[in-house]
Amino acid sequence: MDQYIRPFKDIRLTDIPIVGGKNASLGEMFSQLSAKGILVPDGFATTADAFRLFLITNGIAESLAALLKTLDRKDFSNLADIGLKARTLLLRSTLPADLTAAILAAYRQLSADIPGGMSADTGRLSVAVRSSATAEDLPDASFAGQHESFLNISGEEALLKTVQRCYASLYTDRAIKYREDNHFSHENVALSVGIQKMVRADLACSGVGFTLDPESGFRDVIHLSGVWGLGENIVQGQSTPDEFLVFKPSLKQNKYPVLQKRLGAKEKTLVYDNDGTINRDTPPEKRAVYVLEPEELTLLARWALTIEEHYGRPMDIEWAKDGVTGQLFIVQARPETVHSGKNPFLAKEYTLLNKGECLVTGQAVGELIVCGRAKIFNSPQDAGDLQHGDIIVTDITSPDWDPLLKKAAAIVTNKGGRTSHASIVARELGVPAIVGAGSATTNIKDGETITVSCCEGKTGFVYRGKAEWEEKDIDLSQIRLPARTRPMLITADPAKAFQLSFYPNAGVGLLRMEFIITHHIGIHPMALIMFDTLTDEKTRQQIQELTRGYDDKTLFFVDKLAEGIATIAAAFYPKDVILRTSDFKTNEYAHLIGGLAFEPKEENPMLGFRGASRYYHDLYKDGFRLECEAIRKVREEMGLTNIKVMIPFCRTVEEGEKVVEVMKTNGLQQHVNGLEIYVMAEIPSNVLLADEFAGIFDGFSIGSNDLTQLTLGIDRDSSLVAPLFSEQNKAAKKMIANMIAAAKASGIKIGLCGQAPSDFPEFARFLVEQGIDSISFNEDALLKGIDNINKAERRPVTEPS
Repeated sequence: MDQYIRPFKDIRLTDIPIVGGKNASLGEMFSQLSAKGILVPDGFATTADAFRLFLITNGIAESLAALLKTLDRKDFSNLADIGLKARTLLLRSTLPADLTAAILAAYRQLSADIPGGMSADTGRLSVAVRSSATAEDLPDASFAGQHESFLNISGEEALLKTVQRCYASLYTDRAIKYREDNHFSHENVALSVGIQKMVRADLACSGVGFTLDPESGFRDVIHLSGVWGLGENIVQGQSTPDEFLVFKPSLKQNKYPVLQKRLGAKEKTLVYDNDGTINRDTPPEKRAVYVLEPEELTLLARWALTIEEHYGRPMDIEWAKDGVTGQLFIVQARPETVHSGKNPFLAKEYTLLNKGECLVTGQAVGELIVCGRAKIFNSPQDAGDLQHGDIIVTDITSPDWDPLLKKAAAIVTNKGGRTSHASIVARELGVPAIVGAGSATTNIKDGETITVSCCEGKTGFVYRGKAEWEEKDIDLSQIRLPARTRPMLITADPAKAFQLSFYPNAGVGLLRMEFIITHHIGIHPMALIMFDTLTDEKTRQQIQELTRGYDDKTLFFVDKLAEGIATIAAAFYPKDVILRTSDFKTNEYAHLIGGLAFEPKEENPMLGFRGASRYYHDLYKDGFRLECEAIRKVREEMGLTNIKVMIPFCRTVEEGEKVVEVMKTNGLQQHVNGLEIYVMAEIPSNVLLADEFAGIFDGFSIGSNDLTQLTLGIDRDSSLVAPLFSEQNKAAKKMIANMIAAAKASGIKIGLCGQAPSDFPEFARFLVEQGIDSISFNEDALLKGIDNINKAERRPVTEPS
């Protein structure tokens, strides 16, 4: 085996001290995973010994050491000058004859081994030339993103020059600063160069992937993103990518595994030209479609899962599609280092108390809130007056920003997605970021005080001035679940699901469908069904814009609703997630796009056309069919059978029977594939006829707000009578006690959803004493509620009164 060259087929992960982490990983995948169907472009790597030979032959090791001794290690005021001199020293040197001969021999062999791999422009093999550094005293150091890589290099002379440019990149300003920050001795770091057959992603697409959720660290998903052309646009934030979220258990069961798809703007396409690369505007027709076909997405996800299983840890992956052959390739894989080393059960809880005017919104990275001085910069060179604790506001960031970003309290960018450079660095630094904010550099004034809030879901907000918030440290792993009564969550926002899954819980007792319809769909289902009959041109245009890519408008509703439900079901899988079908009132439905044309006006919507009564009525039964189709997709196609369905506001036994029959007609048959159908117990008739309702449904969930309201005849939203509203009123408690007793007598499950068990320990004790099976809490009340249940269960349980 050549001392200076290693072909990928002979490289293993144990060779990190010889070829660095990047090349060792490429060799590991090529040699060990090709047999499992994963395509990795072939290539070879120069060794650390080859780099040391280069230094010794040219006699520059001592010069480099002397130069670096003059580095200002306090303020790094001469970093740029030192870096330039070091790089110049390497670039003016000469590759040793033995190394040159070894590189060219390996390049010629690679050219012979790859039929059809020649560049159409030069007739020579086109390769990617990548730097891969290693430290002999710390062989596991990643050095990720610190050194240069070069693409579409063809011909022997160009290859040799590029190898030397990679060597010189060991002394980029950011690489020098990185080693100083991490206390690595410069003289102990060597550089290996990987030469790999070029994948012509410039003619197709490319992207990155994580085998966990890059925001929360949730392990059961694979996050993939992609753009047209070369993937550098993702890292640099020049293009907002398509994003895909794939559920591993569904993938393993050969079910449809895609939880979410987000169509990115993909503003730019990076391609090759005669001088290197050029960023072109992406044509509108390509911006309007996803970069990956469904079968390609599934294939990449399977490869990512195989790679993770092989390495035994979460991975950060780069992929590319060759526009000539149409084949997908994995071009890099490295261990994910941000979330995989953290304990996800350690949480800091932020609660926003008040806020100023919202200046911009974008995609949130992290879950923090910070306040600071906004500093607007066009480039790193403009950032001379940046102070620690300032908030950087800019169009995009690149690796050249890294030394500056360490000073920032937060980052806000106009462009980029969750896998852009700004997002990655923000996670590494533990600072919040808002990316893809669009107009941040125009809406935010330089020097003004702003608050960056990333604690409100996946959407991040920039508020004018200093907001007020509370912080709370929590070790979730230390919280003991009750022995008998199951604490469950009330939730609605898919964006918070993965993070909430780390909280102590027995599943989701109430998943409100309305939030998903309002925030992820926004359109009345009947307006989609009857789109061709709509006469309001503004409404038609709004729907056309939101449903781009959908010839059948109803599929938009089904897909988006299924995505929201599936994300929450996946977060808590295999625990029960009880999904309540839509319970908008007519005035609420009317506010959806197109809703006014399909909703009657009522004097008292609270007691009108809502809940179960809609599902079989001519005015809405086709809308309910779409809800059922989305649920069926989640349960049957995706395999998320932990979803149970709950019917709200079911007034009569006959109505319950009708709804169950309508669900069957729409493909949701009770007890087939484990489907359980529950009913909300929130009307006095549900309590009085509990034994008959129990003959139809598989379980009850007491809606204490509506049940109390209807028992006492109180509109809880009326300030005049609101003081009389209390779940602890004797009549309300008697209704609840009777409902629990009836459920127990019928042998079916019963829970309660409401705020009172967390606010009032005595109310939690009352429910436990009645023998309730579960209590569901909003996220901010869950921990207090668990504490109240635990205290109640430690008390002697008395006979129900």
